[in-house]
Amino acid sequence: MRLHVGCAMWTHARWQGRFLPGQLPPGERLRSYATWCDAVEGNTTFYATPTRATVESWAGQTAPDFRMVVKLPKPITHEHRLTGADEHLHAFLDAIEPLGPRAHALWIQLPGSFSPADLGTLSAFLHRLPRSHRYAVEVRHRAFFEDERSERLLERVLAAADAEWVPFDTTTLFQSPPTSDAERDAWTKKPRVPRRTRALTGHPIVRYLGRDAEARTVEGWRPWLDVVTDWLREGRSPTFFVHTPDNADAPKLARDFHEAVRARLPALTPLPEPEPADPLTLF
Repeated sequence: MRLHVGCAMWTHARWQGRFLPGQLPPGERLRSYATWCDAVEGNTTFYATPTRATVESWAGQTAPDFRMVVKLPKPITHEHRLTGADEHLHAFLDAIEPLGPRAHALWIQLPGSFSPADLGTLSAFLHRLPRSHRYAVEVRHRAFFEDERSERLLERVLAAADAEWVPFDTTTLFQSPPTSDAERDAWTKKPRVPRRTRALTGHPIVRYLGRDAEARTVEGWRPWLDVVTDWLREGRSPTFFVHTPDNADAPKLARDFHEAVRARLPALTPLPEPEPADPLTLF
């Protein structure tokens, strides 16, 4: 029984010396992060397709069962809107090949303007993709969350391709006005959609956004403890990503979520002990 947890990135200035060694070179930070969490969002690939050498470095720093949910590049999803982007897609698929099983799912994050009227385009795109990968789709148009017919149509499109629907749960953030600069920034950028908890496949993926205050983040994820526990009992293998507006404590919070689920399911495989942020000394 395995629950994978992680963050939106594997390096952050405020993690240095706290979760990761302070003087760690960039090329070793994923390895250190992977002792804290066993999954990560591959957000950087949205902005640029990495070189194979870079991806080989990612693979060399992680175990084969480490999960990377890798985002398709912006030219494919936002500029070409899933049509006429074969050159970008082939370059991306070639670049990430060294990840092997670490590429847990390829993440298709669609713009907020991608509506139910575009579902034919999504269906055609999903059916052109190679079956060697698992796929997960994130939509942001409110009709998919508020109109039952649109929701069911999207579920049918995804089910036909054995693809998952990735919810981005921002409800905790928007429960009350922001109290920090990071929260104010998140208010202007993050989607404001209802919470969704239905899994379509055996590998559900959740993106959860809390608040900068730890207590409010923990309070906000309580509904997910029930959902994730039920998924595990059903034999599913979920991945849960913890975000906060400043992400300062995200690795610890991800582990805390895992421990909260494990308190309900003692048979859940524990996370390994993280390596210390700084070398231990005798004096």
